[in-house]
Amino acid sequence: MKIFDISVPTEESPSEPIPLKVEHQDHKASAAFMASFFDASVEDLPEGNGWANDTVTLISHAGTHVDAPWHYYPTCGGQPARTIDQLPLEWFFGDGVVLDMRHKPQGGLISTEDLQEALAKIDYTLKPGDIVLIQTGADKLWGQAEYFAAGAGVSAEATRWLIQQGIRVMGIDTWGWDQPFWAQKQRFKETGDPSVIWEAHRVGKDLEYCQIEKLANLDQLPRPTGFKVACFPVKLTGGSAGWTRAVAIFEDL
Repeated sequence: MKIFDISVPTEESPSEPIPLKVEHQDHKASAAFMASFFDASVEDLPEGNGWANDTVTLISHAGTHVDAPWHYYPTCGGQPARTIDQLPLEWFFGDGVVLDMRHKPQGGLISTEDLQEALAKIDYTLKPGDIVLIQTGADKLWGQAEYFAAGAGVSAEATRWLIQQGIRVMGIDTWGWDQPFWAQKQRFKETGDPSVIWEAHRVGKDLEYCQIEKLANLDQLPRPTGFKVACFPVKLTGGSAGWTRAVAIFEDL
């Protein structure tokens, strides 16, 4: 068995336009605090060493994460949208399928036809419970400010089509599931149609699904099918998303 890491790091990065902050506390800095729990002194600890600790300030959508229906809209199908802690764990472990969209232009829109052509190319038929991973190549820009604007995005109609095939979890290697914001802004200016804004996310107003954003390393997988994806989100009570260490598991390598 071989496990591939398909997550970006959780770190301070120019790729995160909504900044996160990480403060590392070393063993010396924590020693007095640790000793206080035991009515001890720093001298009672080995070489005056306490524990290492970290303080992280970040939004739930930093790093590789799973969006919950609550993120998209307050309701889904006329009912209160579920938060990340309310979703079934079974959704987040399933057969993985990588669909290669690296030929799409920057800011492009991925259609149902694009998905169907990619599936035909790898001779695969989707089944309920599959976890579909969209590869645009944008992850190669991780660590750079350009990452935020990179890659293509999935259209609303393609998102609906995936859900209709029984897909409840889908992911992408870009900053978000939709087109980059600059491309949405351009379409809005050209058409005057507000429905183009966050169109794929807004599918969640009617249909329940989750999306993994900021995937990585899909090009390192030895094949596009025949593996499991594990992407269990952190159980953040009432959360609109949960961080995940998404991995691809190949049993026969």
